[in-house]
Parts: sequence; C-alpha cells; structure tokens
Amino acid sequence: MSHYSFKLPDLGEGIVVSEVVEWHVAVGEQVDEDQHICDVMTDKAVVEVTSPVTGKVEKLACEAGIEIPVGSELILFATAAQSNIASDNLAAATDTAAVEQPGTVANQATGVPEVNTKSLLADNALTSAVLKRLVLTSPSVRKRARTENIDLSVVAGSGASGRINNSDLEAFIAAGGTQASLPVTKLSSAGTTREVKISGLRRIIAQKMLQSSNNIPHYAYIEEVDLTALEALRKHLNDNRKPEQQKLTILPFIMQALVKVVADFPHCNAHYNADSEILTQHSAVHVGIATMTPQGLMVPVVKDTQTLDIWGTAAQMAAVTELTRSGKASSAQLSGSTITITSLGAIGGIATTPIINAPETTIVGINKMQQRPVVIDGQIVIRKMMNLSSSFDHRIVDGYDGALMIQALKSLLENPGAIFV
Repeated sequence: MSHYSFKLPDLGEGIVVSEVVEWHVAVGEQVDEDQHICDVMTDKAVVEVTSPVTGKVEKLACEAGIEIPVGSELILFATAAQSNIASDNLAAATDTAAVEQPGTVANQATGVPEVNTKSLLADNALTSAVLKRLVLTSPSVRKRARTENIDLSVVAGSGASGRINNSDLEAFIAAGGTQASLPVTKLSSAGTTREVKISGLRRIIAQKMLQSSNNIPHYAYIEEVDLTALEALRKHLNDNRKPEQQKLTILPFIMQALVKVVADFPHCNAHYNADSEILTQHSAVHVGIATMTPQGLMVPVVKDTQTLDIWGTAAQMAAVTELTRSGKASSAQLSGSTITITSLGAIGGIATTPIINAPETTIVGINKMQQRPVVIDGQIVIRKMMNLSSSFDHRIVDGYDGALMIQALKSLLENPGAIFV
C-alpha cells in the first residue's frame, strides 16, 4: 500500500489561497480517478476538483468553509502498491498520531501568509461532530434544499458515506420535511439570535465591496430618463421578431447606447491601477451585468458588445446570465468587464448608489420604470420614466464629465433611433 498526497492545484488568476466550498467524498471512501472530490472557490467562480488517482480517502485537509494555500495538501489517498505515482507526491503515513496543520510548510516555502485552519483529522478519522457538519451531496440537491428551506443535516442519505441524493431529499419533503433547523441562542422569552458563518461567494463579495468602497472615492450622479419612445420601439421589435431571436428587454438597448457613449468618454470604459497609477482605456466594450444568483451577486460579462447588434446583445446577455444563475458559468465568462450595469428590475426603487466593480471606473445603475406625470410644452402628460443612478471613480472621472456621459446616454435612450445610426 502506498500513499498519494494531492496538493491544492494552482487555479490561475494569481490565486494563492482557495476556500474549500464543499466536499464530495469522505474519509474511508473509495474514489475513482477523475471522480469529483470537492468544490473550491476562486475570486471568480466555484471550480470542481477531480481525483488524480484511484484510491481510498485517508485524510481531508480541512472542513468546508476553510481557506488553504495553493500547494498545500488537499487530500491524502491510500493507493495500490504498484500504482504509478510520481515519487515527489508520495507520503508515508508512519505517524498518524499528530496531524499537521494544512499549509504550514507550503506557507514557509512560498511566502504566502499562514492561514489559520483547523484539521478535521485525528488518527485518520473524522469526529462525529464534524460528520454532522459535513453534508455530502451535489450542488443541485443543495440548491433545492435552499429553495425549500430545508436543513440537509437532518436528511438521511442513502448514498456512499451517507451522501444525500435527489431521491433522499424528495422522500424527506414528501414525508413532511419543513423549516430548516437553525442554531439559536435564547436571549429571552421575546426572541432568539443565530450566528451565520460568512464564507464562500458571500465572503468574496464582502471583501470586494469593502475594498472598492474603501479605496475608490465614489461620485454619484442620478438622472431621470423618458423611455416612452424606447418602449414603443422595443414593443414593435418584439412583436416582429423571428422565432429564433431573443425577446428584448431594456438592457440590450442600454448596452448598445453605452457602446456609442463611451467612444467619447474612454476613461469611463477603463481600468485604473492605483499601485502603478496607470489608466488602461479599452476600445472593446465588455459589459458586466450584475446578476443575483442563489449563491450571491455575480457579474457575467458580454464580451465585445461593440461587435453585436441588438439581437446579438440580447442573446449573449441571456446566455451568460442563465449560465451564471445555474452555477455553470466559467471563470472567463465572469471576468474581463470594462464597464458594469446593475439593475434591480421591478424593485429598483427611485434611486440607488451602486458600488463600482473595481478596477473599473464606472457603473450604471438602472431603477424601476414607471408611469409619471411630466410637464411637456406646458402640458402635464403621462410618460414612462426611469432613473439612472450611476457611480464614477472620482480619481479618474470628474463630476462634470460623469454628468456629461449620463446626459449623452439619456439623449440616446430618449431618441432610440439614434442608437442604431
């Protein structure tokens, strides 16, 4: 019997530590080569990690929700004695009494700041307390459980090592499974509290929002736009579209209008590196679409919007946002935006103060469209109005320039034929 120590691979994008989001195997489980063993989080997406060998799981580096450095041991396998494994990845398990903290040696070798992780393992076995916290199941089952508000730790799994299958969850729901149980601490007869660990995508979102808010001096500009003519054009195009064409929302029109506008405001379609003090202006317009998903806020990107017509823009936007909501978007589809649009749709309110998607310099926020009384030529008329709430990096975009850009965008949206000229 030999042992194979599988190190957390380099996932690219300059990642030095990654969070283990979910384990799909347990200690003692037999694993096949290329079997999905865990999900790890990068700055952009969840990445599926597969086993490089066939063997029995002897150690897991940490519990789900913990970050470990790239290059540190992720999982230890017991493999067949004749297995053809590189000698530098062999690990003799001669001393199982003391369990090494994951990442310590790798940290010293790479200079990566040491991560305070706690091993799950003692004498090659998981404790019962850890087993209760470590729910083995697939992302689709976990998503369904969230939708149904079910705590998976109370669902019996029929799969290997207690893994919960779709049929297990369906049986639990059919048997009357109800509100997820939550860890609570009694304060008084009037109420309770619960503690929720911020991890995974939620932690990355928190870190990025804090970094952007702290490091970028935001300048906000809000303007109302009359979309009556655009809505009439949108209805006409939708009524006469071909079966294979994507139904148009307001967003493709705004994206196409942005393509024309940023040609005159290149510093609004740009990235700013504060360390090097270099502004990179882009001729291509890669529009990020802030999208709410079951996992949290993500920003899929419609690349090279300047090369697309209105129908192509709508199709590309629908494709990348659907992949993102279903958790299938690649890292490439979630990176590279040069300017971002954020929208709360029907709940968009009157005004918002969007946070810039660093290192970009501009974000355009879309609020709810609604009928309002408007004075035109001395007469009160009802028009379809919407507010644009935009934020700019004030280090790069002066207030005057930001206002001019939004006024140019407003002019195109109020005269939508000009978008296509």
